[in-house]
Amino acid sequence: MASENAYSPQDPTLKKRDDFEDVLEERRNSSDVKYAFRCYTPVLYNGIPPCKASLLKHTVLKSDHVLFVIQQLSKESGESPEIIHEEAVEILDEMAQNLKLSVVRFFAFMLSKAFKTLFQRVRVNEEGIQRLQQAIQQYPVVLLPSHRSYIDFLMLSYVLYTYDLSLPVIAAGMDFLGMKIVGEMLRMSGAFFIRRSFGGDKLYWALFSEYVKTMLRKGYAPIEFFLEGTRSRTCKSLVPKLGLLNIVMEPFFKGEVFDVSLVPISISYERILEESLYAYELLGVPKPKESTSGLLKARKILSDDFGSIHVYFGHPVSLRSLAQGKISRSYCNLVPRHIPVKPPKDIFTFVNDIGYKMVRLQQENMVISPWVLVASILIQSLPQIDINHLTEQTVWLRNLAQSFGAFVDWPDHISVSKVVASSISLHHSIVKNTGGRVTLIEEKQDSSNLEHQLFKYAATVLMCASYRNQILHIFVRPALVAISVHSVGSSRKEEIFSYFSFLRDIFSHEFIFAPGHTVQDFEEGCYLLMKADAIQILKTDILLSERGHKIVSFFLAMFQPFLEGYQVICRYLSEEALEGVTENQYVSAVRKFAVKLLLSGAVKSCEVLSSDLQKNALAALLKLNICRKTKEMEQVVVKVNRTAVNSVEDTLGRKLTPLKTALARL
Repeated sequence: MASENAYSPQDPTLKKRDDFEDVLEERRNSSDVKYAFRCYTPVLYNGIPPCKASLLKHTVLKSDHVLFVIQQLSKESGESPEIIHEEAVEILDEMAQNLKLSVVRFFAFMLSKAFKTLFQRVRVNEEGIQRLQQAIQQYPVVLLPSHRSYIDFLMLSYVLYTYDLSLPVIAAGMDFLGMKIVGEMLRMSGAFFIRRSFGGDKLYWALFSEYVKTMLRKGYAPIEFFLEGTRSRTCKSLVPKLGLLNIVMEPFFKGEVFDVSLVPISISYERILEESLYAYELLGVPKPKESTSGLLKARKILSDDFGSIHVYFGHPVSLRSLAQGKISRSYCNLVPRHIPVKPPKDIFTFVNDIGYKMVRLQQENMVISPWVLVASILIQSLPQIDINHLTEQTVWLRNLAQSFGAFVDWPDHISVSKVVASSISLHHSIVKNTGGRVTLIEEKQDSSNLEHQLFKYAATVLMCASYRNQILHIFVRPALVAISVHSVGSSRKEEIFSYFSFLRDIFSHEFIFAPGHTVQDFEEGCYLLMKADAIQILKTDILLSERGHKIVSFFLAMFQPFLEGYQVICRYLSEEALEGVTENQYVSAVRKFAVKLLLSGAVKSCEVLSSDLQKNALAALLKLNICRKTKEMEQVVVKVNRTAVNSVEDTLGRKLTPLKTALARL
């Protein structure tokens, strides 16, 4: 199983971690007014001052690319170029940022007040800030933060303002424009607004791409966008969206800039502000529309404690270095630069690889809080666990995670029992300790409405699971190897690798796996298990050690909700969707099927009710051609290959026979 991308083992615990500084410490001991109105003189790219919003829009409208598209659309539609130009002006007015330092200072004052109330600490790696400061002066910079909360982009701008760095221009969704005054204030703080989808709208695409590329070529400000596209409601990393990444790389491909620095940024929350909102969204409760009144109503959260935040600025990654010897930019020389050209396959593959690389770099520097470890143990031990056993298991998991390279923020000089107790206290909305027994919070409800009771309980489970999810990227590769060793009933490396490949394909939308890196992922998983003395690798065999039994059992329990959930979805598709199911009906239909199984006791994990898991499973089955989409009566219908779906269910169910037996009785 040799691979050119073979995993190169190195001890992750030897990696140097930057020190963190609490940026709120000074704010608690000095004037917020002076902070907001201090002299702000950020370093600039090539000494170029920021461009006025009006000049930037004028430059975009007069660009060869936009003028070319306007002429093409005029020929196709018969409308005059002047009318299309007026439409372009309206689109840009809706889209463009309009940075105003006075508004930035207002936000600096207000956010300082809010963050001191909400958070105990906001910790930043200052070495990363220094690296970013140097990168900004050399090449255009693209900031790629993780996305777990609404406040990610506010927090990032707050940190950059604090360290006297150039404020980024931020890609934001149109939802925020519905917030009236707040939306316009965000625009004046550097946000530019883009539609979630603009399909075949050639004019919108031309204006959007040219707007971004003009800022990049001129180096007016760092460009910031979320590679995952949207907030992760489950707190797992999402599969990267490549549209904007492709746009910011294009000036380099065309030789318009010498290099571009890509900066992965990891924002880790000890407690997520939206934890309850996310859980109910996953259960099908519609997301509240962003509004100014909604923001004002949310002020009550200011009375609660949300622990600490870690903001880690990763090493700037040179696009030029990444591309060296991997791609040819000659296709850009075949036509004038302003004419759109479909890039060759090697460019698409390269952009895709970089997208996955950036997400993994984000994951690598996420900070794991003690509560993440506590939640990981607790959710495997429902309905309750003894506090002493929980503490003991948390220490075991901490040591295992650190040996696998996890970035664990464990307090020094504090007893383990106090750390665990403090974590439970901080997350009082999810968990409680009663008489030495730790359980999830359950609201008193009308027991006659079992389905309502189930959904309330499921919401708490999903909140707890969202914290466990924050460590899954550390364990997913060794876990899938361990599950494979346990499931195949053979020590043959070939058979174990085959089952690992199957699991990796099935979970390709659940976890971050770079396409084409199956062997590398398998070798990484094997290396980490071997490092933990869980397995012994011979020439053709993989043997489980005595110590490995506990690790394998732990991983089986940790990933059981995903194995069980995907098996339930396969059963739904093969039994309830024989004639197909419309794309719009799929999630609600699966949820109804899963509720029936949960209430009957055939399924144990409430995580099967998560719309995220349901959508990820369908996406993987579509990718594997086990399901396919067709258009019928103006609706998208999912058609099922029943034989293939049953095969997936059986393969997943090798160690889930109790579920299979229970399902057969229904």
